[in-house]
Amino acid sequence: MREEDHVAAARAVYDASAERYVEFVGTEISAATEATVDRSMLTAFVDLVRTAPSTRVADVGCGPGRAAAFLAAHGLDVVGLDVSVAMLSAARLAHPELSFATGRLDDLPIDDGSLGGVVSWYSAIHTPPERLGAAFTELKRVLSAGGYLLLAFQAGSGEPVHRDNAHGTGLSLTSFRHSLSDVTRRLEIAGFEVHATALREAELDHETTPQAFVIARSL
Repeated sequence: MREEDHVAAARAVYDASAERYVEFVGTEISAATEATVDRSMLTAFVDLVRTAPSTRVADVGCGPGRAAAFLAAHGLDVVGLDVSVAMLSAARLAHPELSFATGRLDDLPIDDGSLGGVVSWYSAIHTPPERLGAAFTELKRVLSAGGYLLLAFQAGSGEPVHRDNAHGTGLSLTSFRHSLSDVTRRLEIAGFEVHATALREAELDHETTPQAFVIARSL
């Protein structure tokens, strides 16, 4: 599959900013970067995956392995995937006991139907709304029937937010504030059943927009 500009841009920025990014968000899920609602969605996802055909899960767009480490600590068999080589290096350094590999949201190096769960913890924010359908179709492909998907993203109406100096790199990067209703609609088209959604207002110091979460079940 041809690499679109949004993937190349994200890789370049996160390769260049990995050290600074890790200093900001850390390498673990924490109250400094995730509110109570956020952590509760991760916990709910873990409990749901335990009822799925497999407890093998992927953290797609894993960055420094924060969500991957959370899932592993709760007993799931995890692989972390990212487009950024520098982020994968940071993840391996922080979590040497876990597996990490190169992979993108819409082109995963994973066999069909082999996972009981997938987490996309803010990794879809650099995917344009019109490309979400292709990403969700790929996530559906790797999930077994009865497997679960957890998405987290900044919420809005699909508007782009462009930065010319993303994470202090001097490189440009665009993120998208996806519409919760548009995301759930595209998930249903891709073959998911929406199990739960949450939308909370910005409450942490680094947040400027509402945060959205979706748990969906692969049919």
